[in-house]
Amino acid sequence: MVNMQLVFLGTSSATPTIERGLSSLALMRGSELLLFDAGEGMQRNFIKAGLGMNRKMKIFISHMHADHCVGLLGLLQTMALQGREKSVDIYGEPRVKEFLEENMRIINFGLTFEVVVHTVKKQGVVVKEDEYQVTCCKASHSIPSLAYCLEEFDRPGAFDIKEAKRLRIPEGQLYSKLQHGHDITYKGKKIISSQVVGSPRKGRKIGISGDTRPTDNLAKFFRGCDVLVFESTYSQDKQQKAIENWHSTATEAATIAKKAGARRLFLTHFSARYDETSMLVKEAGAVHPNVEAAEDLKIAEVSYT
Repeated sequence: MVNMQLVFLGTSSATPTIERGLSSLALMRGSELLLFDAGEGMQRNFIKAGLGMNRKMKIFISHMHADHCVGLLGLLQTMALQGREKSVDIYGEPRVKEFLEENMRIINFGLTFEVVVHTVKKQGVVVKEDEYQVTCCKASHSIPSLAYCLEEFDRPGAFDIKEAKRLRIPEGQLYSKLQHGHDITYKGKKIISSQVVGSPRKGRKIGISGDTRPTDNLAKFFRGCDVLVFESTYSQDKQQKAIENWHSTATEAATIAKKAGARRLFLTHFSARYDETSMLVKEAGAVHPNVEAAEDLKIAEVSYT
């Protein structure tokens, strides 16, 4: 089992407020950190959250509006000043690479680590690891924008140690083979993996919308999410403004979550006009039964179902 938690580093849209920084979300999976967007000044909350500047890290940028990407520069500089040595992988549309290369040419960063920029040119798998993959889908915004999902692969079923001992299988390599679905032969007797290993256990799925209008494609993309983090810039009475500015209301976010069958919904990316978010949660809660408002430095544990 791998621990997973979401740490909200910035939950405001367009401009920061006294209580909210600009868009950034950290997903901690075991010892690895996956960062989604990096609004200006987000490294302050990164430090407050105690996330650590030298851990394995991937950064995913949804789109090239300043409140989602300018903070990359400060974060990279801060990590260098704290002596980071591990490389950082950054994923995003082609202009992310252009943005970083141009600024690194002009500004003396003095980086102490390698920055590897991966250009995302199409929907689908962005990165694939042994235990999970991150995929992307086109969002509907005023400029090219991506939504992301982290989806863990199924885990092996529970291992029945009592049955294994009854079959007199020695611990060690044979246990490992059986746990990973391989049949074995021991002392001339064939033992099927399913004799001692239960059905595969479903991994977790986390969806992050970026900035977007609600679309049927996103509902399909987020289908079955354990947690969906969706932008909720406006209340429903500002729907026309949401349409004009290519954003979503709380009700629209909840409708997508309901269509997708998402287990939990976190609203984020709030307009600075809202000092508090209870009205947005109430509107979304009329559509989806499990809604919370994100807050800067809020931590949400993501458990297995």
